[in-house]
Amino acid sequence: MVAATPGQYPIHSDITSGRCHKTSAACRKGYRPPPSRRHNADNPSSSKHTYAQSHIYEIMTEQQNADDITEKTVSETSIATFADLGIRNDLLQGISDLGFERPMPIQEQVIPYLLDSDRDVVGLAQTGTGKTAAFGLPLIQRVDTTKRHPQALILAPTRELCLQIASDLADYAKYIPSIEILPVYGGSSILSQIKALRAGGIQIIVATPGRLLDLIDRGVVHLDDVHTVVLDEADEMLNMGFIDSINDILDHVPDNRKMLLFSATMPNEVAKIARRFMHDPVEVVIGHRNQGAENVRHIYYMVAARDKYLALKRIADDCPNIYAIVFCRTRSETQDIADRLISDGYNADSLHGDLSQQQRDIVMKKFREGHISILVATDVAARGLDVDDLTHVINFGLPDDTAVYTHRSGRTGRAGKTGISVAIIHTREQGRLRQIERSIGKKFERCNVPTPQHIIEKQLYNLADRLEKVKVDDNEIEKYLPGISKKLSWLSGEDLLKRVLSLEFNRLLDYYKDARDIDVPDTKEGRRGKKDKERPHRDRAFADNGDRPVSDADKDRRTADAGMARIYVNAGKAQGFYAGNLITMINRGTRDKRIDVGRIDLLADYTLFDVADKDAAIVVKALRGADFFGQVLYSEVAEADKDYADASKRKTARKKRDDRATRDHVSGAKGREFKPKDRHTKDNGFKAKGRKDKKDSEGSFKKKHKRK
Repeated sequence: MVAATPGQYPIHSDITSGRCHKTSAACRKGYRPPPSRRHNADNPSSSKHTYAQSHIYEIMTEQQNADDITEKTVSETSIATFADLGIRNDLLQGISDLGFERPMPIQEQVIPYLLDSDRDVVGLAQTGTGKTAAFGLPLIQRVDTTKRHPQALILAPTRELCLQIASDLADYAKYIPSIEILPVYGGSSILSQIKALRAGGIQIIVATPGRLLDLIDRGVVHLDDVHTVVLDEADEMLNMGFIDSINDILDHVPDNRKMLLFSATMPNEVAKIARRFMHDPVEVVIGHRNQGAENVRHIYYMVAARDKYLALKRIADDCPNIYAIVFCRTRSETQDIADRLISDGYNADSLHGDLSQQQRDIVMKKFREGHISILVATDVAARGLDVDDLTHVINFGLPDDTAVYTHRSGRTGRAGKTGISVAIIHTREQGRLRQIERSIGKKFERCNVPTPQHIIEKQLYNLADRLEKVKVDDNEIEKYLPGISKKLSWLSGEDLLKRVLSLEFNRLLDYYKDARDIDVPDTKEGRRGKKDKERPHRDRAFADNGDRPVSDADKDRRTADAGMARIYVNAGKAQGFYAGNLITMINRGTRDKRIDVGRIDLLADYTLFDVADKDAAIVVKALRGADFFGQVLYSEVAEADKDYADASKRKTARKKRDDRATRDHVSGAKGREFKPKDRHTKDNGFKAKGRKDKKDSEGSFKKKHKRK
């Protein structure tokens, strides 16, 4: 290992060789935005902050429900500096170099508990509120630099967040010698990580659950002396199916360790972890439980489904300095929208699961550094992408889960700035919009799609502003001016201005010359929405099949995207089998593999989902025979011509018939022994119409027959 000296703080990473290396500015540059784009979430000095009211709640007991937590309001603290919180001088020097001046609300509340109290902490706050410094500063301060073994463990849901946390801790501890951090995560060489761990000296491990559990199983990581455990973005880890891995990892750390759990929302699964593994925890809430960030404006545009892409373009054109993430539901939709934006001349790119890890790293680096202004992404791929300067988060359709919307919108409006969360919806999504409003406690503002006239005016004024503020290098430009002035001398000042504007905007002017209004009238959900639900087949207004209600039969007939295989499993919503259960069971059965799951169609009694062709056999093997609350699962690669919906209906009908027969047999019919009538003989009134009656293994008919 390389010993650290002031200004040279070592952080381990297997990006190169896996050996200890210095975190120079160049090393960290690939994972942090440049100064022009970088307003650190933990740095209140980068702009004027308006803080939300802080609260402290007592965490629920085993018998309590999440809604029964007692609230204690905490007034805005008057503590002005980190020194007043008990942070020691060498850490103060490090964060001073980062521009930290005043603690943010979550830092004011959490740091004293970690330094001076034995109680565990649950922190509920949106991303960008300073969580990393809240747990990172006291965690570093509690490390005994004379001991060369793991003392602190931080679990994060993604590779990107893992690296970001490790880099931030390195910045904080810049002037502390002999502390070493190792980020361990999937998608990179495990051998280099094993080498670094076996070399010894690692005191803080930042890890993704899957890779850490693999290292524990190999006997490489020993957590017997860990005194502090941090779960960052716990709700995201649960959404990704890491619940079993987290439980296994926490079983390997001492019972008397201090534990911190940070989450943007507090679903029941997170509360269960708190009840099981935390000791007398205090819950610190910044803002309100399960609600969106305070300084985010929520707006929506309502258009026909076929016009959603046109609306996206107009929103981008109306914001000349846009820096946004556009969230889509599927990988294919993500790539399609990105390709169309690039083709139309926008500075855009895509981020989704079909990209290799190296490709994703390149895209995220370009976006962090501002070389891409619009990133089109899926929720899974964008996890761990930490950018503070987003002007917009755009929902290209609303997510099914309200918590997903909360996470999306929390990516803007960070570090005391305001942000805008945009939803582009059609009329059928109004009900879901109202559900999100009730959940986050905020009202969406209906906005009209920018008109061509407004867009052109906005772009022209932006160009005028750029011309006014441009810096002119007189020494360099002077040698070219005589020739250019002579060539353009015949033009008046007004003519020259017109030509400059036309040169910049001819394409825009031509595009919007005859553009139509794409707004649709608002509708009353109570009146129109009810009719839509009762008669979905009568509405032919939407050309995009992906934006209309999809029946189980439609889902059953879907085929996998290119390079993907469609997988069937015999459990669905009726059995309480949802996407989280599916991901958990796949992770459990394929622990050493990285499996990319595509579209998931949850139906009443079964589920169809996509995985990469190469992983199909592995996933089927993992699911087949698995136990789901007493039900033995069956899985297979879905056959294109097999009617799973019809088979499920027949299976349900058989079960009802068998149950009815059992009841009749038990009760008897007027005291006589029950004998079920054979309905499949020619005496029972059925007519075969010149063909043999086909029966399946249960004796039921393949088709219905008319009575004579």
